[in-house]
Amino acid sequence: MNVRRFQTGPRLGPAPAPSGHKGLKKGVYLVPSLFTALNILAGFYSLMATMSAFRLLGIGGAPQIKEATDRLDYAALAIGWAFVCDALDGRIARMTKSTTEIGIQLDSLADIVSFGLAPAILAYVWSYGTTLQDWTNARQLAWFVSFMFVICGGFRLARFNVQASRPRPLAEGTPKVDKKSFVGLPIPVAGCLVAAIVHFAPTPVRYGPNHAAVIAIVMMVLIAFLSLLMVSTFRFTSFKSIGTGRKDARLVIGLIALVGLIYLYSQWVLLILVAGYVVYGLLSRGLTAITRRGADKPSAEMREV
Repeated sequence: MNVRRFQTGPRLGPAPAPSGHKGLKKGVYLVPSLFTALNILAGFYSLMATMSAFRLLGIGGAPQIKEATDRLDYAALAIGWAFVCDALDGRIARMTKSTTEIGIQLDSLADIVSFGLAPAILAYVWSYGTTLQDWTNARQLAWFVSFMFVICGGFRLARFNVQASRPRPLAEGTPKVDKKSFVGLPIPVAGCLVAAIVHFAPTPVRYGPNHAAVIAIVMMVLIAFLSLLMVSTFRFTSFKSIGTGRKDARLVIGLIALVGLIYLYSQWVLLILVAGYVVYGLLSRGLTAITRRGADKPSAEMREV
C-alpha cells in the first residue's frame, strides 16, 4: 500500500525562478554593455588610424599623404560610429530598465576614449600639430590645447555622473527631474564636431589649401572654445524625450530621411547637424540672458517707485 505524503503547512520561501528567465534577464543587462564595448572599439580604432596617419605624414611623399588622408577620414568616421553606439547603449538601458552603476561608469570611460582622447589627437595630427611644428613653442602650445580638451571632457563626465546620481529638480518643491537639458556641452557633441570638421575636409591642413597656418590657429581656438563650453554652465537640450512617448509617423519619416541624407551627403549633413546643435545652444543661452535682463528692469523700476 502506497502512502502519499501531503504538505500540511505553508510553503517556506519564494518559489525558485525559472532558470530561463534568469538567463534572459542577464542577457538584457549585457546588451547596453555590448554597445559600450563597441563604443570603446570605435574610439580605439580612431586612435590607431590617427597614429598611422601621423607616421605616414612623417615619411612624406604623395602616396603617403593620400594614405594619411584616408586614415584621418576613417578616424573621423569611427568617432561618428562611437556616437551611434553611445546613443544606443543609454537608450536601450533606459528602455529595458537595465541601468547599472557599473554601466554608468563604463560608459564614462568609453566616452573619454572615443570623444576625448580620439578627437584631441585627431585635431592635433590633422591641423595644428603638424602645420605649426616649425613655429617657436608652437608644439608645446598644441600639446596643451589637446590636453585641455581631454581634461575638460573628463571633468564634464565627472560632473554629469554626480548630477545623474543627484538629479536637479525643475523648481523648488517640484519632485519632477529636469531631463530636458545638459549642463555644459556634452563631450560626445564636442568630439563629434571635431570629427565632422575632419570628415568634411580630411586632407591634412599642412598639405591642403592656402593659409594653412591661419586654419591651424583657428582650429586651436575652436578646440579651446569647445573645452570651455564643456566645463561651462550653459544648458544644451538633451533630446531625451524624443521617441519615449507616443509614436509619431512624422518622427519615423524624419529619421529615415535624415539617415538617407547622411548616406548621400555625409560631409555636409553631419557638419551642419553638430555645428547647428552647438550654435542653437549658444543662441538659447543668449536669448535667455536677454529675456531675464528685460524681466528684471520692470522689477527694478517698481522698487525705485
